[in-house]
Amino acid sequence: MHVYISVDMEGIAGIATLDQTIRGGGGYHRAQMLMTAETNAAIAGAFDAGATSVLVNDSHGTMDNLLHADLDPRARLIFGTPKMQCMAEGLTSDHDVALFVGYHAPAGGPGVLAHTFSSLFADVRLDGKSVSETDVNTLYAATQGVPVGLVTGDDIICGLVDAASPTTETVEVKKAHGWSATNSLPPSLACEQIRAGAERAVRKADTLKPVELRDEWTLEIVHPTTTGAELAEAVPGSRRISDRTISHTLGSVDDILGLITVNARLAAAGVSTIIAVANRT
Repeated sequence: MHVYISVDMEGIAGIATLDQTIRGGGGYHRAQMLMTAETNAAIAGAFDAGATSVLVNDSHGTMDNLLHADLDPRARLIFGTPKMQCMAEGLTSDHDVALFVGYHAPAGGPGVLAHTFSSLFADVRLDGKSVSETDVNTLYAATQGVPVGLVTGDDIICGLVDAASPTTETVEVKKAHGWSATNSLPPSLACEQIRAGAERAVRKADTLKPVELRDEWTLEIVHPTTTGAELAEAVPGSRRISDRTISHTLGSVDDILGLITVNARLAAAGVSTIIAVANRT
């Protein structure tokens, strides 16, 4: 039984503020410890259920947040950026089930530190529906024939997953009280519940099915500035359908992930351009 674990940071118990999630922030090192502990809990649960291998992908920000020396030595770790498949890097058809730990609500929602791939995006939509990172990474898993067995995070993302996929295990480690406020489980209890949830997910992996895929998707990304949208409009195949919204018609999830990554860089460039101009005036 081969298990894949993608780990983000904003959905970890005990994390609610921006300074915890950004390298150099006052709470960042503590957040690394919390993230590593929840990852170890998921690894332990997977092995409790009979996993023969576990591959972990650090999926937050610069993607080198996990404290490797403190990680369960039975698991292998992918870290660093850029990665072609981003948060799903290393997820292949060799895996029997995928687990998503520390995930969060989509941009525009009420969840803790809610965003979709970039904190700059106002919204990311597939076929007109706002999507989360969980949604997109679940689609990528399906391209490899791999089901998602577990999602952990706040009450908002867990509620969305429960509604969309009742067979997927969820572990709610905190409740959102705003974008940067939460009522969190103690980290030790969160880890206990994640270990149990991971074990349940892996034990029933053979009964789970990947989500259905389509032949084509329409990806829409709402940029934070018109400047970012102007830059993104230059990407071949892009259509600018409003001042800040870029649309692409795509035939693969690989292309969805790639264009999200490109648009994130262009959104940041757009913001930087505006700041540079403002500083000259």
